[in-house]
Amino acid sequence: MRVTFLGLGVMGYPMAGHLTEAGHQVTVYNRTRQKALDWCEQYPGDLATVPAQAVQGADFIFSCVGNDDDLREVTLGQEGAFQGIKSGAVFVDHTTTSAKIARELNELALQAGFGYLDAPVSGGQPGAEAGKLTIMVGGDEACFKTAGPVMGCYAKVLKLMGPSGSGQLTKMVNQICVAGLLQGLAEGLNFARRVGLDGEAVVDAISRGAAQSWQMENRYQAMLGGDFDFGFAVDWMRKDLDIAMEEAGAHGVAIPVTELVDSFYAEVQAMGGGRWDTSSLITRLG
Repeated sequence: MRVTFLGLGVMGYPMAGHLTEAGHQVTVYNRTRQKALDWCEQYPGDLATVPAQAVQGADFIFSCVGNDDDLREVTLGQEGAFQGIKSGAVFVDHTTTSAKIARELNELALQAGFGYLDAPVSGGQPGAEAGKLTIMVGGDEACFKTAGPVMGCYAKVLKLMGPSGSGQLTKMVNQICVAGLLQGLAEGLNFARRVGLDGEAVVDAISRGAAQSWQMENRYQAMLGGDFDFGFAVDWMRKDLDIAMEEAGAHGVAIPVTELVDSFYAEVQAMGGGRWDTSSLITRLG
């Protein structure tokens, strides 16, 4: 297939690489040109200077950028991707955004004669590099079935959640759950340390029971060791939680724990930890 990938950050870079490894013909675009040049040195593929050029002739277009504004710029901005997509193609957005922009872009895509899927991912940089992401998708079932095998190049779980916007809503649920889990883990490990327990021994014991979670297995060492220079950044998590809180407010849904944990992440940012991994919640506990 002829494929375009827009956005080569910590997630998009390896995801685009998996597409080439699967034999697809890939054209990439990144706002920071050097990143795209680096990618082209590592993988076989073509480099485009603007999104509209990148999508010419592509069967599938994938994007993974920062937020709603970034997505709007790369799709609808000057020389944006939506100006050059051929009829019958499918645009798949892996950015974590609001459901509102997903629905907006879906409508515009339908009017222009191509498909649109909102398909945020979970699994972080390790999942992207290993090609084992969880992808929650909103949009047309036919488009999903067409694009699914291509997304399968970097997915371990791929599920259609419902109509346009449903992928983004599911990602909000994911982040609400992750925030609560991380705060609970931070408090538990801090408690263990304060009362004189061996943190490693505690995790070895409780991770085999009801307290077990992915976050515990993959983040307890960072919390105990104080090493947070990796992973999913606090700045990104606050962006995601802000989207979830706004959506919850619009529907009159109470998410008080999420709001509280978001305020704790604001404290971590004030400590200079905006780029620390989300497990850095423990730092504010002293």
